[in-house]
Amino acid sequence: MIASRREAIFVDTNVLVYAIDSATGERHRTARNWIDSLWRSQRGRVSLQVMQEFYNTITRKLRPGLSPAEAQKEVRAFLPWSPLEISTSILEQAWFYETRFQLSFWDALIVSSARAADCRFLLTEDLQDGQEFDGLKVLSPFRLGPDSM
Repeated sequence: MIASRREAIFVDTNVLVYAIDSATGERHRTARNWIDSLWRSQRGRVSLQVMQEFYNTITRKLRPGLSPAEAQKEVRAFLPWSPLEISTSILEQAWFYETRFQLSFWDALIVSSARAADCRFLLTEDLQDGQEFDGLKVLSPFRLGPDSM
């Protein structure tokens, strides 16, 4: 799958977590490669929801977790990606996707945010690789490397 270098890629929380959690071995290296590639190409996108989940996960769920100051530094590093705020229209669209595709509310909110950010791809392991949502295609970061994009 060759994509235009300009097509934006929305990054889900799990990819960001793997990128800093070196205990995950190969997943860490792959996620790190994706994040590095997205920085170079300037195609990475996130939402405030992703930033909130990322902060919560790296401070409360990782063992050992990061201190709040360390986690804030990690979150701030992604602020140049201009995290999308959740609007009422994104919320309404999320409810639509939740019903139409039988998604969890949180996954539907990610899909809705990625669509609102004009992304062509959603990088996540939480949804089925190759699945499409009105022109948004899910990519598993562990089935396809950034070099193929």
